Amino acid sequence: MAGAHARPELLASPDWLAENLGRPEVRILDVRWRPDGTGRLAFAGGHIPNATWLDWRAAFVDPDEVDTLLLLAPPDQVAAAVAGAGIGNGSTVVVYDDAASLYAARTWWSLRAYGLESVRILDGGYGAWVSSGRPVSHAASEPGPAAFTPRAQLRTRITTGDLRSLVGSPGALILDARAAAEYRGFQGNARRLGHVPGAVNLPVAMTSEPGTGRFADGGTLRALLDRAGVAAGRRVICYDASGVGAAKLAFVLALMGHEDVAVYDGGWADWGSRLDLPVGR
Repeated sequence: MAGAHARPELLASPDWLAENLGRPEVRILDVRWRPDGTGRLAFAGGHIPNATWLDWRAAFVDPDEVDTLLLLAPPDQVAAAVAGAGIGNGSTVVVYDDAASLYAARTWWSLRAYGLESVRILDGGYGAWVSSGRPVSHAASEPGPAAFTPRAQLRTRITTGDLRSLVGSPGALILDARAAAEYRGFQGNARRLGHVPGAVNLPVAMTSEPGTGRFADGGTLRALLDRAGVAAGRRVICYDASGVGAAKLAFVLALMGHEDVAVYDGGWADWGSRLDLPVGR
């Protein structure tokens, strides 16, 4: 089908989730997040039954870095957060938010980077669940005991030094997931404006349907990736400001069947702050 995704099993529809809601191995993560720290209040105001709220930023971001850098947390921190949410090595995780799956995708990538493969994103997030007429719970979740053993997947993440070595390399495609104005150096918050030399701009906002927050159909996504030069078998590096939009773009690439994809979680927050690195405009 022209509109089909290559790996639809990476998504969960409200129908699929409703059918699997009672399975003990299925864990549901609510990662709705607010900059002012009120994400937990959104959860208390209503959530999908059996879901556990998780502060993705506290769970998956290295606390030793400056606030503008959202680098992946070390394995012991991730293992504790994941096990505390009732997720074990054999769990199937469904994750959702209310921000066009940006935080859900960062959670998906963080779990994948430490070896948890069976992770789905609820397509359309919490809004899709509510609009489908499914029940909403206000009960506090009490996940049972679990043990998660992190196994770093080194190909899923790259550092600033790694990316510097790839600039100009024909073997890798660098995708900038930011808005066009940031890519072109007209906007931004870093010390310098612009983009990584050779990077191709593919704004991650274009990968979702306006209004619904659902992922675009396979035909639309395939056309976007084709225009960006994504080809089968080619290594792809995704970045944005700080690794959130980049994680969503990495998810889209996985959804469309591309396997050799990495996220530069330092993002422009790191690259743009360093005077020793080249900048394209």
